[in-house]
Amino acid sequence: MIKLTQLLNEVKETFENFAATRGKGAAKIATSAEEKGGLALLTWHHFKVKAPYYKKATEGKFNKEAAMKEFKETYKKISLDMTQIEFQREVGRLEVLGELLIRDKK
Repeated sequence: MIKLTQLLNEVKETFENFAATRGKGAAKIATSAEEKGGLALLTWHHFKVKAPYYKKATEGKFNKEAAMKEFKETYKKISLDMTQIEFQREVGRLEVLGELLIRDKK
């Protein structure tokens, strides 16, 4: 029979591994977009903003309550009045927070 603490550690490890894998993918896309320059920099802004969130989650420092609050605040401020760069940053932030919150439910 699996002990509850063992099961919790496996879930935590899985979440942290998920964040690490997603963080590496986002970093790769950000680097590629930065190297291309030009309009690809919009993509860079979108993926670069995700790095600190994935890093926190990878280190086991993901705070579900704070992430939920930030998700809601970010969602409310996204608008068509933003610049393209602001829009990409905020949508990237919303995306990473949503991803981590959904994954944390498992």
